[in-house]
Amino acid sequence: MGGNAADLVLRGGQAYLVDAARSWAEAVAVADGRIAAVGTDAGVSALIGPETEVIDLAGRMLLPGFIDAHIHASAGGLARIRCDLSEAHSLGDYLATVRGYAERNPGVPWITGGGWSMDVFPGGVPSREDLDRVIPDRPVFLANRDLHAAWVNSRALALAGVNGSTPDPADGRIERDAGGEPSGTLQEGAMGLVERVVPRPGLDEQVSGIREAQRYLHALGITGWQEAIVGDYAVVPDCFEAYLEAERRGLLTARVVGALWWQRGTGIGQLDGLVDRRSRTAEAGRPGPGSFRATSVKIMQDGVCENFTASMLTPYLDPHGQATAGAGASYFDPEDLKAAVTAIDARGFQVHFHAIGDRAVRETLDAVEAARTANGPGRGRHHISHLQVVHPDDLPRFRALSVIANCQPLWACYEPQMTELTLPFLGQERAGWQYPFGSLSRSGAQLCFGSDWPVSSANPLWEMHTAVNRTVAPGYPYAGPGAGEPFLPSERIDLATALAAFTIGSAYVNHAELETGSIEVGKQADLVVLDRNLFGEPADEIALAQVDLTIVNGAVIHAR
Repeated sequence: MGGNAADLVLRGGQAYLVDAARSWAEAVAVADGRIAAVGTDAGVSALIGPETEVIDLAGRMLLPGFIDAHIHASAGGLARIRCDLSEAHSLGDYLATVRGYAERNPGVPWITGGGWSMDVFPGGVPSREDLDRVIPDRPVFLANRDLHAAWVNSRALALAGVNGSTPDPADGRIERDAGGEPSGTLQEGAMGLVERVVPRPGLDEQVSGIREAQRYLHALGITGWQEAIVGDYAVVPDCFEAYLEAERRGLLTARVVGALWWQRGTGIGQLDGLVDRRSRTAEAGRPGPGSFRATSVKIMQDGVCENFTASMLTPYLDPHGQATAGAGASYFDPEDLKAAVTAIDARGFQVHFHAIGDRAVRETLDAVEAARTANGPGRGRHHISHLQVVHPDDLPRFRALSVIANCQPLWACYEPQMTELTLPFLGQERAGWQYPFGSLSRSGAQLCFGSDWPVSSANPLWEMHTAVNRTVAPGYPYAGPGAGEPFLPSERIDLATALAAFTIGSAYVNHAELETGSIEVGKQADLVVLDRNLFGEPADEIALAQVDLTIVNGAVIHAR
């Protein structure tokens, strides 16, 4: 910056700062990648020099860049450059997409990718015969959009040696036909039975996937995120080295925190290796504006409701409303979980939990409580993601234990996976405990937002729309009957709370609130420009807003 002139000035807008006072301003100046001034047009315009880039906001809304607190960006990017089913939503379209990808890539030995939706198939379970009709000669392995199941063809099962005599693993289930043979769907840990013979992506391909994800996410106004699984997981290839390589090559423009995967059945002995990974990211070079730090540990405590693997306090119901013998599964014994979390917390890591069912939520809260008792308050900023079913008794524990509620708001609506695969099997009382964002906020819990992309859309405007309205966002591809009816409307939150969760709330989770998450002098100039002021529009039109500009480190990296 020459003299007192700014490098960039954005003026004539409506800047919502998301600072402590929730202030507004007209203009913002940027110098050397940081916010240099915030105020009126007249005041900030004094910093315009001959080399200053000036952007006329023309009344548009300026916000801090969105930060996604739970996302699988590496996997999402790989899916986009592989066989991507996320834009389709019928069996016919899925098979056409698979066939087209195979024809365009005749030399690829395995057809991999994913993005299929459970509600397309009876019981949420696709069959190998459908894939066999279009790809009989090459193996196919396709993850579903929630990453908890895989659809495979007969060739893939044969290459992996999976047949009618193969037992279910302890943490998963092979779906079977009437004769006991694998039917083509592998639930949870059973995915690994086939995934172990799927060729691993090369480093260059993974870096390409991260770049594609980054391009896509920047176009949605997202400037940083927490990568929710970094390690060996069945349908999410370990992306640790790829992130380091992207950073080394100067390709990373986003600010990323990696949640290192806590392996089941390995125990506390794996902690030293995670500490080593954390130190490698701290020592890595920073040739580009982005950064990658592996300071979180991801623990998945249960599965998902749709395939009855979410861990519940009471059994699931059958289609007739009668209690079954199954209440899901907790992947870690509660006492082992307490010991693990206490050890992880003592080494200075944050714990990023996956908990869907009310039993899993309680067990993760119990584990944090054990760690707090043993180690003191700590600075881990532990957070629980998904929080689909939360027992009312556990709501106040989030504030009491300083556990952050990591919400995926796009799921809190009447869409087919909810209406067809969830509500009939929970019963009325538990169905009313789902995604209690309003109750958590009113009880004093801190909220952050994440998308879980590619499980669901990464669009923050769609997600905030659903959080505020509890209805399906206009344009959301998986809408079904009843999409316009609010789902548990008492759990709505207001727009200011939703915006804070996607900015300063997620920055706090990433230990980055002093650097980003709000528009304040001295902070990094990570910004997003929307085509309208969300506060000036009806609440049911939030999703119609568009991202016009995304700015990272003071540089425009996306323009619509």
